[in-house]
Amino acid sequence: MAELEQRFVSCTEPVEARHTQAIWLLAQGRTVSEASKLTAFGERWIQQLLERYNADGPDALGNGRRRNGSKPRILVPAVLDKLRARLAEPPPDGGLWSSRKVSAFLADQLGLDAVAPQRGWEALRAIGWSLQKPRPKNPKSASDEEADAFKKNWRRPSPRKRPSTPASRSRSSPPTSTGSG
Repeated sequence: MAELEQRFVSCTEPVEARHTQAIWLLAQGRTVSEASKLTAFGERWIQQLLERYNADGPDALGNGRRRNGSKPRILVPAVLDKLRARLAEPPPDGGLWSSRKVSAFLADQLGLDAVAPQRGWEALRAIGWSLQKPRPKNPKSASDEEADAFKKNWRRPSPRKRPSTPASRSRSSPPTSTGSG
């Protein structure tokens, strides 16, 4: 019971901590119904946690969804290291590296017919690369000297107050007389 308490207190993952808390409450002698009220888990869920805990021990608790994926087959560390070294040179056709060119490199390294261009993009992201190219300069833009001369001679408009627009009399109803007569 002290082991469950220590595990509950030191847990960094919230789901695992709540599962451990439920089992710890049952180990203290509380009923499934009491543990359900204290943890806000359903009674059937607490029974399932207890079954998992009794079958596989403390490792059965926690977020099982984190372990249900498959191992990477394309973006493996060895291939990413080769890609990092290959990106130091230009691509075979010249130009810039693109996700399509990287995916072709990955297919070649893995002995596959083809790899989706999306995997090329993911590989570039995995090694910290981003596809960037400088924005081209406008051919009609001013030179630095012309820009400096413009900045020196540019006058800002004076902050004069604009004249207000005069309001006209309301014409929503006919004029009325206030005099008696």
